Amino acid sequence: MDSQAERIQGFVEYCKLLSGDEKGEAHVFCDRLFHAFGHDGYKEAGATLEYRVKGKDQATKFADLLWRPRVLIEMKSRGEKLQRHYRQAFDYWLQLVPHRPRYVVLCNFDEFWVYDFDAQLEEPMDKIALEDLPKRYTALNFLFPEDKKPLFDNNRVDVTRAAADKVAKVFNALIQRGEKRESAQRFILQSVVAMFSEDSGLLPKGLFTSLLGDCKAGQSSYDLIGGLFKQMNDPNPARGGRYQDVRYFNGGLFSIVEAVELTKDEVELLLEAVQEDWSKVQPVIFGSLFESSMDAKERHAYGAHYTSEADIQKVVLPTIVRPWQEKIEKTKTWKDLDALHKELLAFRVLDPACGSGNFLYVAYRELKNIEAEILIKMHAFSRNAKSTDIGSKLSTKQFFGLDNNPFAVELAKVTLMLAKELAIEESKNLVEAEQEQMWFEQEQTLPLDNLDANIVCADALFAEWPKADAIIGNPPYQAKNKMQKEFGPAYLNKLRAAFPDVPGRADYCVYWFRKAHDELPAGGRAGLVGTNTIRQNYSREGSLDYIVEHGGTITEAVSSQVWSGDAAVHVSIVDWVKGKQAGMKRLYTQKGDSIDSPWESIEMDEINPSLSFTLDVSDAAILDSNRKAGVCYQGQTHGHEGFLLTPDEARKMIAQNPKNAEVLFPYLTGDDLLSFSPPMPQRFVIDFHPRDIMIAGSYKEPFARVQSIVLPIREAAAKEEIERNGVALSDNAKAKVNRHHQNFLKRWWLLSYAREELIEKLSGMPRYIACSRVTKRPVFEFISSAIRPSDALQVFALDDDYSFGLLQSGIHWQWFVDRCSTLKGDFRYTPNTVFDTFPWPQKPSNEVVKKIANAAVALRNLRTAALKSTGGTLRDLYRTLDLSGQNPLRDAQDTLDKAVREAYGMKAEDDVLTFLLKLNKSLAAKEAKGETITSPGLPPSVKNPKEFMTEDCVTM
Repeated sequence: MDSQAERIQGFVEYCKLLSGDEKGEAHVFCDRLFHAFGHDGYKEAGATLEYRVKGKDQATKFADLLWRPRVLIEMKSRGEKLQRHYRQAFDYWLQLVPHRPRYVVLCNFDEFWVYDFDAQLEEPMDKIALEDLPKRYTALNFLFPEDKKPLFDNNRVDVTRAAADKVAKVFNALIQRGEKRESAQRFILQSVVAMFSEDSGLLPKGLFTSLLGDCKAGQSSYDLIGGLFKQMNDPNPARGGRYQDVRYFNGGLFSIVEAVELTKDEVELLLEAVQEDWSKVQPVIFGSLFESSMDAKERHAYGAHYTSEADIQKVVLPTIVRPWQEKIEKTKTWKDLDALHKELLAFRVLDPACGSGNFLYVAYRELKNIEAEILIKMHAFSRNAKSTDIGSKLSTKQFFGLDNNPFAVELAKVTLMLAKELAIEESKNLVEAEQEQMWFEQEQTLPLDNLDANIVCADALFAEWPKADAIIGNPPYQAKNKMQKEFGPAYLNKLRAAFPDVPGRADYCVYWFRKAHDELPAGGRAGLVGTNTIRQNYSREGSLDYIVEHGGTITEAVSSQVWSGDAAVHVSIVDWVKGKQAGMKRLYTQKGDSIDSPWESIEMDEINPSLSFTLDVSDAAILDSNRKAGVCYQGQTHGHEGFLLTPDEARKMIAQNPKNAEVLFPYLTGDDLLSFSPPMPQRFVIDFHPRDIMIAGSYKEPFARVQSIVLPIREAAAKEEIERNGVALSDNAKAKVNRHHQNFLKRWWLLSYAREELIEKLSGMPRYIACSRVTKRPVFEFISSAIRPSDALQVFALDDDYSFGLLQSGIHWQWFVDRCSTLKGDFRYTPNTVFDTFPWPQKPSNEVVKKIANAAVALRNLRTAALKSTGGTLRDLYRTLDLSGQNPLRDAQDTLDKAVREAYGMKAEDDVLTFLLKLNKSLAAKEAKGETITSPGLPPSVKNPKEFMTEDCVTM
């Protein structure tokens, strides 16, 4: 035995002497455990005993030990059944933000159950008996000071990945040799059910494996496997032969059996798949992994993403589980419980974008456990249970789904079929954990329910939805700009005709939020995942604003988080009820760009549609003085890489003909501004504007490049657009169609959007202010007007230091953050919501205007000197603000912010957003009366603008 095992053996011997009382000995147990893993004790390691946690009922609970960000340990008394406490541990884990612990350990002095809730929920990653700990301590490797990776024995995610990958290989092999896709899909799904059923006892042990073995030996899979599937669809049992113990499964999945003659290689692949322990396969993620690895020549299920069950539970728990638990807690009599059980059996759940059925699977399993809790409590009121004719009757027939992908629909049916068997086993375990005998009648696993009428292939936005008490799911993501290309004008016209009140610039998922609220009955609940634009601008107007304005109450939400599924997006999760709900609501958000980024949460009386932790400024008014000032612009959109040149290519063209310099310009992007030292354009742009084709043609070399590279692409895009429009017009001669590619073709030698007004305005200025349109940090800079801004920049046609100071200030940044849209986890400057509503100081004194200008110059000088001395970038400089300690850049920013607050007359204790919103409203009221307000730029009191003009800027 190694020295580590000897230390742990000593811990085991000590624990055997304990009585196992949770209240009296949990602390010493935890301290000795930390000693055994190489610490001087729990306190020295930085762990905390009896950590306060706010429970789901808002009461303060105490977690036995918390060691962030490693582990939460929850102790129970010796002999206590640990399964019945995992839900409590999961609720604790959800609340432990920021820096949630990676692992959760349930322990009753004799056994350790180790959970990784980000990977799997119901099943622990490992179970280690105390006496086995000296041999199995590597499962608790995270307890060591150096945080080693734990080695688990029950990682069902890995088993599921392997199973999905191997099944996908069989499917791909069938397709590659010419098997019809629909037939191959059906055969594979039937095989999946057979493999799962063989390992879970629904088929005779080893039957499917032995049939494959016979196929390998030369017998026909057409006969053997086809015969098995036919028998699984036959209500009449076989009277003899190999299938005589095969029970009837259902008339859904097995209603059509197209026998397949497998090749030798395909039999080998299926034999590899059947060797996995299918009883450990997680249906909740299997469908996603299998589907994502189909047709993938190089990508396997091992590399595919799936939606974690912890993320699904952020919808299912507040929408379904907790409301039902609250109902159970309120029951006082057997009669109350009987009525509640009947209500449960009438409860219907819908996922209108069900995919492979993950959300429905989790919802079914959770409601199955809810039913078991009700029946257990009924038994406590009436021990003579059999006389009450109580049985477990919750059915998969209470669950409904819609999806426009035919294979996903079939996969969802299989997922729910498998859920039935697993949920029955879990409810049995729950009853046993309550130390009760199986006194009520369990429903029979077979036959599996025929779900053909429950899970339907249809476009949910145009289909009739089944009536449901709860609507859950993860609708498809598609930004407005991509919808046109992805769906075509005919579909978009149909969509907008069906939902005329949804803004045309809203995200695709908005339509699901809208329709879900309309479909809910009074008191019904919904929980949906959307892109985090759902809380911003047009998307918010079409969804969350609509929900709240039409009787909905947001009960719990995630403002923004990195999604665990396939889509590389930041999402918002919104749970709401159609009606009122008293009590505090909880809002979460994740800070960062990775799944492991820290979390924050806050309790609120009301969650606003912006899902904002701060004051909701979503109803700020647009100020005409800002909107009409002609100050804020998006940079130029080139439209095709053919317009862009390297500096060497530009120099070569100018060398060929100096006249070409008239149409070649340095072209600055947001990345050029933030990621190069010093900031500098890395490319040139060919900009013929405002020249017509004849004059543009006189610049031979640039014109020839655009003609050879850009023209063919624009011709093809216009042709494709005409074809798409033809489809739309054939459905409706008055349909609205898009002609922007045809318009681009008419002036193919010009940039897609040259921003003529902006360029004309900049031509009369020595410099302008710009920031990256998508950014994490407030970084504004002056740019030489000789440099053309790309559309990755937000441009402000202002050249004075006072205006720069206002835009660079933390006051403007706070308004920006709360009024902008986002791209993934970054903020995106949207002029109509940010700049057009931002109230400028109305009557700042010339003294304070000068103070702001001087502070702005000092801040820029500091940045320039730092870039020169360090060789770093602006992005590098601003990252240092995330670190603690003194920072000259922070000091310079604080000086600027103090001066800007003075210009507003804002006191030190004033909340910035509250102050700005109040000012915005008062200025909008003045404009409505025809009064003039101070617009962006130097205030009218400044008589000599040159006093506020310096010359520093980004140059080529």
